[in-house]
Parts: sequence; structure tokens; C-alpha cells
Amino acid sequence: MKKLAIYIILAGVSILSRAQVAPQKYFVEFMDKNNSPYSINSPAQFLSYRAIERRQKQGIPVVENDIPVNQSYVNRLREYSVNILTRSKWLNGVTVYCLNPSVIDSILQLPFVKRVIKNSLFKNVNALKPNDKYKLEEVSLNVIDPPASLNDAGYKMNTGMNYGPSFNQVHMLNGDSLHKLGYKGEGMVIAVLDAGFSDVDILPAFDSLRLNNQILGTRDFVSPGNNVYREYEHGMEVLSCMGSNLPGQLIGTAPKASYWLLRSEDVNSEYLIEEYNWVSAAEFADSAGADIINSSLGYTVFNEISQSHTCSDMNGNTTPVTRGANIASSKGMIVVNSAGNSGASSWKCVGAPADGYNVLAIAAVDSNGIRAGFSSVGEATLRIKPNVAAMGSRTVVFSKNGSIMYNNGTSFSSPLIAGMVACLWQALPSWNNQSITRAIELSGNQVSDPDSLLGYGIPDFIKALKHVNVADKGTTPVHIFPNPFSKGFVVSFTATQKQILDLHLYNNMGVLVFSMQQQEVRVGCNELNVPYLTSIPDGMYFLQLTGKNLFMTSKLFRISN
Repeated sequence: MKKLAIYIILAGVSILSRAQVAPQKYFVEFMDKNNSPYSINSPAQFLSYRAIERRQKQGIPVVENDIPVNQSYVNRLREYSVNILTRSKWLNGVTVYCLNPSVIDSILQLPFVKRVIKNSLFKNVNALKPNDKYKLEEVSLNVIDPPASLNDAGYKMNTGMNYGPSFNQVHMLNGDSLHKLGYKGEGMVIAVLDAGFSDVDILPAFDSLRLNNQILGTRDFVSPGNNVYREYEHGMEVLSCMGSNLPGQLIGTAPKASYWLLRSEDVNSEYLIEEYNWVSAAEFADSAGADIINSSLGYTVFNEISQSHTCSDMNGNTTPVTRGANIASSKGMIVVNSAGNSGASSWKCVGAPADGYNVLAIAAVDSNGIRAGFSSVGEATLRIKPNVAAMGSRTVVFSKNGSIMYNNGTSFSSPLIAGMVACLWQALPSWNNQSITRAIELSGNQVSDPDSLLGYGIPDFIKALKHVNVADKGTTPVHIFPNPFSKGFVVSFTATQKQILDLHLYNNMGVLVFSMQQQEVRVGCNELNVPYLTSIPDGMYFLQLTGKNLFMTSKLFRISN
């Protein structure tokens, strides 16, 4: 049974064989983008000014996966009487609904079709009883009224902002101190990918967002053209953790940020199509110029066991949604995602896309900073998952009845962090997404001993702001020669203390292509000799050096002789 309102557990993948013709939805993947009318040299044709500016500020080139899918291929598919639902330029294909699935055999024969992936069976949604669609986990939704005696006792904290009962979840991150400095997310854009945003257009918690035009727009990738304000309330609750501005009741972590509200999740469905919806929504967020994606969604198993993921698939770049999230990060955005609520279940491990190499996965703690038992478990070997933690047990959120309430789940710890990411990035506009993310990790209260439960722990955003080991203005003390390289290269850098570090090399899609683990670093000048890398293609790469008290990053290029 689906578990949504705290965390959604879905997933799976099944490639269609020619014999399968059950009525359903499919993802049709194309071979290429040949003969496209678009060019990477003219990105304004398919990207907004903000999207182009984000790339330019971070030194990120426009590449082929930025180009929309080939329209002539889409037109050919329509000849087979399929309905085009969503498109994905990153995964290079379209999701279609087919009333006559026997035509899939013919579609598979088209020369530009690479494969067809089954991602949803037809279901009679009207036959579902409300309790069959989803169930609430971990805690009942208790509506609370803020005690009047507490409204002035400790909640204002010299910031001029009366957080009411929501004070602790902000203060735990030292977010109130960042707010006091004037950083409340202004000028930053957060895309919220969720299951619906019930009554955000009328609830008083979002008056400030509406009056100041901070809701930039909405899109529905489940039912295109639909009104997301008449859908499920989970996204509304998530948004309240960031964008609410109700003094004495609930003030979010980024009350001055702007928001895109994107529905990618269908609470009536438990099929792979939600992963493709997510990627399409993330592509829209990128094209529209969002800086941050908050996704309080996760994908693990389907009702069809043959399509289900396993924990071994949570390896950083396997599932469609995780691949999409990594690409989103390669475009300069920061993807913040719930780690999951499976810590006390047989599944246990983080879900997709929280497993992504470049995704900031968020665990849950209670008001005392103690891990919530339901928070999903990751790993702390070659990579740290989850990355950091925030309050996800009895988090104060807004309810659909117009009052605040306590709710449980990493669905709510994630937006608390996403909002604070916006505030930190507002304060450090010249930093790239990787530097912002690493500064947050290094500010965690477990940075000296990260684990598989809370990662680097609870971050302190004032410490992140002041962190001296992350280079400002996109510069680093890393020197690479030769650059460009054709075979191998040498990394030269200076360290202020002895430690062990890891070297990671990512391609421009965020995929790890090479790593060197457990390298000893001495005080002073160090050199690391990276061996021949003749098997990787020409192009741009990102080098990361990560240690206990060290994070450095640099861009390099491979050009073969």
C-alpha cells in the first residue's frame, strides 16, 4: 500500500518485451536528437535567462541533453494514436498512453526508437476506496494551537520574527540567526516537486507568498493542464515548512524565496510513471531557472514485484529518477530530497532519488536532535547517505483545515533544509552548488564521524556561512596539470593539516567515472598522480577532493590526441 503524507514509496523498472500488450502507459526512448532545429549555441531558444545565467555563473556548458526531444519523432508516434503525456530531454523520450497497446510492436520497429519501457498499468481510479490510495504513517495528524504564553517567550529571539511553535525546527539549524542577518531566501527560486498543493491559493499560511507574487507558477505533470491547488495536500504541508509566514504560528525556513509548484506524483498510482513525471518536472524547473529542487518523494517498490527496485539499486545512478536528479545537479541546481521513512521496516535503505551521488538526502531527528526511528538508513563507506538531518519528528506544518499541526516524516525535514539552502545561497551568491552543499555537510554536528543514520548530522547554517575551507567566488586552491589532459594528470594543492581524503571525478552529467580512496595528505603542498584515463570520452569533468576538514573542487577537460 502506498505511504504518502510523510514519504512516498514507489518504483521499479521493466523493459517491455514484444509480447506484452496490457493497456498501460509507456516511456518511449529515442535513439538520438538528430536534425533538431535547436542548437547548443543558441540556448535562449529552449532555456530561460535564469537557466542560462545559472550555467554561466558556475561554468557549466550547454550540452546535447539540454536540447528538447526531436519533434519529428513525436509527430511520428502520434500516427499510432498514442497520447503524449510528458517529454524528457534528459532521458531523451516521451511518456505515452496507449488505448490500443498492440501498436507498441509497430512503435518498437521505428528506426529512431531505442526501447519502450512499461511504466503504468491501466487502473480504474474511481474504484479505489480513499483508504486504499495511501495511508498515514508514524503519527496521527494532531492539530495544535500555539499557547499564547509562549508566543513571546523565546520565539522572537531578537530576529523580529515570531516563529511560534515552529521556532525549534528553525533554531535547530541556526536558521533564525541567518534570518536575523537578513537572509530569508529573497531572490532564490525553489521548485517543489510533490503530489498536489491543496488550497495553497486560499489558505492564510500562504498569504505572504501570494501578495508578494512569490508563487511563480504551477504545472501538473500527472494530468497536464490540471489545477494543482485542487489536488492532494502533501505538497501544501511541505511548502509550509519553507514558505509560510504566519507570525506566532509558523514561519518557514525561506519565507522570502519564490516557488514553482510542480505536481509529479499521482497518489492513485504505484507505477514507474511517477519517476518519469519527476524527471520531466525537474527539467521544467531547470528550464524555468530554479536554483533548488525540494522533493519529498521517494521510490523503492511497485505493486508489481517484477518492476520493483532493490536496495542494491540505490547505488547513486541506476533508477530513472536518480539519473534525472544527478543531471539536475549537473545543471547547477541543488536537489534536496527526503531520505525516506523506511528505517524501521524491512526495506530500511534510502530510496531514489535520495541515493543520488549529487543529491542532498535528508534524515529526520526529533526536537532533541535524536534520530527518528523511521528515518531511512544509508551508508557511510564510499559515500555518505543520508547527507544531513533536520527535524522530521513532530514537525510543525500547516494543515488543510487552516490550522497548524504536528507531522512526522523526512518529507518535512527535507523542506526545512531546502529553505535554509536558499538562505545560505542568497548570502553566498558567487558559490557554486557543490560548494554550497559541501559547506552544509561540513557544518554538521557529526562531521568528524559521519554515519549511515544521520550522515554529517544536523547542519549549522551560520557555521556553513563562515566555513573557511570552501573557496569563495568559485575558486579553489587546486591546480591541475596538464589541463586539458589526454592520458593522466597531476593534482597539486595545499593542506593545513594531515588527513585522509578521497578523489572523485564526475562527468558533466554528474556520473562518477573515477575515484581514488583513502589518500594520505600531509601538511603543506601535496600532489596526487591520477593514472591514465584513456577509457573516458573527451569532454568536461569535475574533480572533487573530500576530507575530514577539506573540500576542494575544480573543472578540467579531456581532449584525446
